[in-house]
Amino acid sequence: MRWIVDAMNVIGVRPDGWWKNRHAAMIRLTRQLEDWAAAQPNDVTVVFEKPPSPPIESDTITIAWAPRGGANSADDEIVRLVEAQNRPPDVTVVTSDVVLARRVAAAGAATFPAARFRRLLESSGGGT
Repeated sequence: MRWIVDAMNVIGVRPDGWWKNRHAAMIRLTRQLEDWAAAQPNDVTVVFEKPPSPPIESDTITIAWAPRGGANSADDEIVRLVEAQNRPPDVTVVTSDVVLARRVAAAGAATFPAARFRRLLESSGGGT
């Protein structure tokens, strides 16, 4: 199974001051995803709105971003990733964005609520 994570949707679930240092929040989510992915057999991709600067790297998960900026650019990239899969039903997209959820469902993927996923990450030892 493959998980595709709508990064800013998961980060934005909780108003914990992430907007004061967006890059630090992106790194924190990436590290949480690495810890979670290392403990289970699934493939994980996190999708950001634009390339992180400075870059964020991982040997455990795939870090992706929208090729162009703008409204819904990360959503478009997530849909593209789902549509590129040989078996979209084996893909779960983590988001609470209703429009994105409809789009990925139409492409054949499942969805998982962002707030629930963040709790899952945190309860599995994936940080704060």
